[in-house]
Amino acid sequence: MIRRLILAIALAAGAALPLAAAPALALEPEERLEDPLLEQRARELSKGLRCVVCQNQSIDDSNAELAQDLRRVVRERLVVGDTNDEVIDYVVARYGDYVLLRPPMDTRTLLLWFGPAAAMLGAAVWATLWVARRRRSPPAGPDPLSPEERRRLSELTSDATDGPAEERGTR
Repeated sequence: MIRRLILAIALAAGAALPLAAAPALALEPEERLEDPLLEQRARELSKGLRCVVCQNQSIDDSNAELAQDLRRVVRERLVVGDTNDEVIDYVVARYGDYVLLRPPMDTRTLLLWFGPAAAMLGAAVWATLWVARRRRSPPAGPDPLSPEERRRLSELTSDATDGPAEERGTR
């Protein structure tokens, strides 16, 4: 029993290993810079830039052609001598704040930062009010029977209590 459990854990870990290593494979060998300090800066900058094709991956993790182009641009700007902020400004000037995985908090991005929390709060308030309203007012009962419906009901119930169907002359 324990052997099977250990084997299952080892197989699961072995299956997950390629998935964990996949983002590291996004960077092509020819993209690397010779200077290890510049390469480290490029990797850090690339981790903060969004692949606009993949949307929720950084350009460091993405294999998309546009992500490769953006990684190349970041490295070219670093080789030219740009600071990290200048590289980010260069990329944002071309793609907008959307290219940042952590966009700045300003008036244009307030909805992005606080929209989900506001929506959740609004839903919680609505649900609370709805439940409170349902508890206060009992559910409405069925409409009362009309005189015609009462007459028909009394006929049906009196027929049912008179005896077998053959004696009652029912259809």
